[in-house]
Amino acid sequence: MPAPLVVAASLAALEAFVLAALGVLELANLRTVRLTMGVTTAGFFLAAAAGLGWCAWSLWRVQRWARGPVVMAQLIVLGLAWNLWDGATRPLSAGLAVVALVTIAGLLHPASTHVLEEDARLGG
Repeated sequence: MPAPLVVAASLAALEAFVLAALGVLELANLRTVRLTMGVTTAGFFLAAAAGLGWCAWSLWRVQRWARGPVVMAQLIVLGLAWNLWDGATRPLSAGLAVVALVTIAGLLHPASTHVLEEDARLGG
């Protein structure tokens, strides 16, 4: 597996871990005042973590189909980074943008594209 694909899959797995942690933290802070919002938010984070984690694992197994969902997730992260750019959240915004751009670059790198297209030719 080429290094750019390893980096992209690893960063996607890290993002999945962070989403899972946010989901668990949301569950740990449930309050009766906002129970419905807390449960649905935690459910969203945990479902997103599971999906992104599955895609990261599939990229490690060089399965071409996983590239599209991971690129889409990175585009969402870039939108989030754009919205967080002002004020005290600027460092977080910059970090999110760097991770998303490096992940996209790793997925679209010619070496990554080559091995993923090879998977498609082999019927994977």
